[in-house]
Amino acid sequence: MTDIPIATVERLIRKAGAERVSAEAANALADVLEGEALKISQKAIDLAKHAGRKTVTADDVKLAMR
Repeated sequence: MTDIPIATVERLIRKAGAERVSAEAANALADVLEGEALKISQKAIDLAKHAGRKTVTADDVKLAMR
């Protein structure tokens, strides 16, 4: 189970052009998004620690996504 609201994921899929979205599709995408977000977050945390900071900044996140 993911912490990302399924309704939000459904809106994203519809925004991408889908007319209808199954619950299974929304849940599957939510799982993928959460996994990727956790990977990026961990990299951003490592970058902040390397810079001697406890606070993760937007720049850390942007750099972690590369």
